[in-house]
Amino acid sequence: MSFFKRGKKEATTDKPVSVPSSKPAAVPKPAAATAMAKKEPVSTKAKATTIRGTSQNAYRVLLKPLVTEKAADLGTHNQYVFMIDPRMNKIEVKKAVRTIYGINPLAVRIITMQGKAVRYGRRYGVTKSWKKAMVTLKAGDKIEVYEGV
Repeated sequence: MSFFKRGKKEATTDKPVSVPSSKPAAVPKPAAATAMAKKEPVSTKAKATTIRGTSQNAYRVLLKPLVTEKAADLGTHNQYVFMIDPRMNKIEVKKAVRTIYGINPLAVRIITMQGKAVRYGRRYGVTKSWKKAMVTLKAGDKIEVYEGV
């Protein structure tokens, strides 16, 4: 009989057919496995005050304040300029300023400074690219950047 033909079925031998049960027997789980599966949610308020784990990492975000003539002029407008880690973003810079100085910035602007072409003897090269952040504060807030200068 062809597979595609419809009609009478061919005779088959009658053999007992075993049908598997629909649900396997449930095995009880140990108490330790169920306790590990239930994790309590971590509060988001604890993460808001720290940067990537600890407050010590705030000093890895803000590498140093930039002390230049342009940065000094921006200080009159309540803006401060910092050299930051190239992997950081505005949110982490804002958290770092809040952690280190205890001041909540109004705005953060980030600029990626491209490395400059340099020449050492006959060899040409490029200095590293870096990021700078311009942090704007409220009218009454101040950061003492020029203490040790």
